[in-house]
Amino acid sequence: MIKAVISGTGLYTPPAYIDNEELVDAFNAYVERFNRDHAEEIERGECEALLPSAPEFIEKASGIKRRHVIDKDGILDPERMCPRIPERANDEPNVQCDMSVVAARQALEQAGRNADDVDAVIVACSNMQRPYPAISIEVQAALGIDGFAYDVNVACSSATFGLQAAANAVENGTANAVLVISPEICSGHLNFRDRDSHFIFGDACTAILVEREDRVADGQGFDILGTRLKTQFSNNIRNNFGFLNRGAEEGIGKPDKLFIQQGRKVFKEVSPLVAETIQGHLASLELEPEDLRRMWLHQANLNMNQLIARRVLGRDATIEEAPVILDEYANTSSAGSIIAFHLHRDDLVSGDLGVICSFGAGYSIGSVVIRKR
Repeated sequence: MIKAVISGTGLYTPPAYIDNEELVDAFNAYVERFNRDHAEEIERGECEALLPSAPEFIEKASGIKRRHVIDKDGILDPERMCPRIPERANDEPNVQCDMSVVAARQALEQAGRNADDVDAVIVACSNMQRPYPAISIEVQAALGIDGFAYDVNVACSSATFGLQAAANAVENGTANAVLVISPEICSGHLNFRDRDSHFIFGDACTAILVEREDRVADGQGFDILGTRLKTQFSNNIRNNFGFLNRGAEEGIGKPDKLFIQQGRKVFKEVSPLVAETIQGHLASLELEPEDLRRMWLHQANLNMNQLIARRVLGRDATIEEAPVILDEYANTSSAGSIIAFHLHRDDLVSGDLGVICSFGAGYSIGSVVIRKR
């Protein structure tokens, strides 16, 4: 039986970043202006006054200290409060393509491969810049890869769902090597005027190369021991923006066309579901939680990750067992767990076991158990 191996990873980090203090200054300037401009409605009870934010509130609620973004100035402009990403001509590569190429080339270099060695490209992320042509096919062309490509969207679990698809393609002989790329521009769908969520997301792009094991040198990469996917419908995380919006003019520009969530419900419902999924996945592979050397969890919320790790292990996890990149990157949707894996794996030795796990809107959960070769 052909087995799949993760042979290389790559990461593109936008150079611009926003720390909590900068973000709060911009948000509070907006709040002050809003309350001043709507003072009479607020006084009559027709409108609620907005509350200011604070860096301490953000870090306590999420563990986030700063986030990298595609555009900083537009987000910090109280008159605009969203990134400025100019349109490009149809014959120019789009922003997600540019991000993907950088991350993909890094993954190929790490694996000692080039474009000729790759048979397929899967672009897996929470939001595509356009419906078609598929972003993946544009990335495939930009990299000079022959074969096939397609897009995957399962919100924050897109990368792990893409990993399973890549592993399946390798194991059934459809491809010898597959790139899974996650160009997440989360700042584009975030409502920077919402106190409860304006701090959550950042931008980044990851890439993973999955190959058949007989092409990868002994001691290089990670064996994929198994994947497990789970979905359960929920409205608690939602974004209603889409091509049908123009058919209902009354909804255009409303808050639900950006990211919205009921955070407390998500925390209570998703955390146990994720822990149960990981435990069940390990059991199916005849593994125990104590066999895990590392858990690369979806980087959405520090408290959530700590709770999930505690439920899986039966005790508090150390920072080495469940590394955190939230403080630097914030929530980068499906890229988060892959960033953690990319940055926190070099100390593992042959035989060490770990799990890459993402979870989010849907609900969707993807678990990938791997072993250092």
